[in-house]
Amino acid sequence: MCATARTKIPVVKKLLEKHVGEPVLVIGAYLDQLDQLSAELEAPVIEGKTTNKERERLFDAFRRGEVPTLVVSKVANFSIDLPEAAVAIQVSGTFGSRQEEAQRLGRVLRPKADHRQAHFYTVVSRDTLDADYRAPAAFPR
Repeated sequence: MCATARTKIPVVKKLLEKHVGEPVLVIGAYLDQLDQLSAELEAPVIEGKTTNKERERLFDAFRRGEVPTLVVSKVANFSIDLPEAAVAIQVSGTFGSRQEEAQRLGRVLRPKADHRQAHFYTVVSRDTLDADYRAPAAFPR
C-alpha cells in the first residue's frame, strides 16, 4: 500500500511541471498505480498486456515528441531504446532491486542529441516500508 500511496500523485505532477517540454517516463511496478497515474496525468500506459504493435506505436510517438509522457511498467526495464527520455520518475519497484534501478537509470542516462541533462527521481512515502526499500540517497533518515 505504501508503494502505491495516493500521496505520490501530487509529487509526480509537481515534477512534471518542473520538466515541461521534456520527454518523461513515469516508471512503476504496480498496475493499479500505473493505471491511476495514466488517468491523472492523461498519459498513455504501457504494461505487459499492451500489444507489441501498440507499444511500438507509443514508443515511436514518444521518440518523435508527440507523446511527452509515458507511464510504463516493468516492461520498460529491458529491451527498449528511448534515448530521448530526459526524465525518469520511479514511483514503485521491486523491493529496492539495484538491478531494476540500474535498468531504469539506463533509460535516461544515454547521451542526448541536444546535450540535455538527464534527471532520475524516486518517489517514496516517508516513514513507511516504502522508505526502507528506497535507494540509500533517496532522502536522509
